[in-house]
Amino acid sequence: MADGNQDEMMTGSDPEGVSGTREGALPPTGREAAIVRASVTGIVANVLLAGFKAVVGTLSHSIAITLDAVNNLSDALSSVITIVGTKLAGRAPDHKHPMGYGRVEYLSAAVISVIVLYAGVTSVVECVRKIVSPETPEYTPVALLVVAAGVVAKVVLGRHVRSVGQRFSSDSLVASGTDALSDAVLSVSTLAAALVYLAFGVSLEAWVGLVISAFIVKAGLDMLSQTLGQILGERVSPEVAETVKGIVAKDPDVLGVYDLILHSYGPERLVGSLHVEVRDTMDANAIDEMDRRIQESVYASTQGKVIIVAVGIYSRNTSECVTAVRNDVTRRVMAHDHVIQMHGFHLDEERRLMAFDVIISFDAPDRMGEYRQIVSEVQGAYPQYHVDVTLDTDVSD
Repeated sequence: MADGNQDEMMTGSDPEGVSGTREGALPPTGREAAIVRASVTGIVANVLLAGFKAVVGTLSHSIAITLDAVNNLSDALSSVITIVGTKLAGRAPDHKHPMGYGRVEYLSAAVISVIVLYAGVTSVVECVRKIVSPETPEYTPVALLVVAAGVVAKVVLGRHVRSVGQRFSSDSLVASGTDALSDAVLSVSTLAAALVYLAFGVSLEAWVGLVISAFIVKAGLDMLSQTLGQILGERVSPEVAETVKGIVAKDPDVLGVYDLILHSYGPERLVGSLHVEVRDTMDANAIDEMDRRIQESVYASTQGKVIIVAVGIYSRNTSECVTAVRNDVTRRVMAHDHVIQMHGFHLDEERRLMAFDVIISFDAPDRMGEYRQIVSEVQGAYPQYHVDVTLDTDVSD
């Protein structure tokens, strides 16, 4: 079986034109430049908006407009952190971090989440203070014009930044773009409060600011929860799993693809392993060649985003009697409600050993109890064998 040496695989010849780069770095895609451009646009726009809103908010004694200015500054700082994180994440792998620095982007997204959360909490405190000790706002046409212009700018900026983030798998940019669109909605509420005051003389400033602050806090918590989930390690998306399995399943010697595990080392790099089932008549040379084909085809077909470093082997018995036993055991196991999959069946007549893997859903009320029941049932049906069942983990199936 191929040893999955990453550097050799990534720097070898590539008939499809998707070759690796020096020291295993990802192929250049313009991703970093696009993220930096979008972030710089966000910085310039937010700093200008913050300046105008700060002046208008101070002159008009409007806590809602002032909080909008503070929020724009936090957005600008978020863009700065996005640039720094993207630059650090693009560093080539080294001895200390052989899989690269891609996970830095998750850390930068976490920092942005904390900044947004902090801005929201401090805004809540300020709004409560204004509710207790209110100040009468003094709106002018210029103030209303600045707020309206801010709404338009935030909508355009938010759509652009989020679009770039989705295109280049940048969670930081997606979060910034979504936050900008939310800001536009909240700025509309600020404008509405101003119109209510001018029409009816009722000041809703502090209360509108409190609503804005609550939305900011919620956005910060949502962003932080998503980022922490990525740092802890989440299940790979079904689309990615099916894509990789589909690529591997096309190999002529592969009878089945199982146990796919992918670890994220950044938005543009997934590294992992899988098992394939092959006929028990294959020799070591044929298996080695197949392993290399699998690793190279997955890497090329995903443009270097998925790297398979290890391919495990399940040997499928080809005799008719073993096939009959396997079909019977499969029927028994799959009859259980929470069984997702059974695979890796192997029967060793000489050692009187039967072995297979079973995946039981995490939704099962008693996974271990159902597992023990399966072992007992199969053992009872085939007392002449020692039944060895591995309870596999539902990672990507």
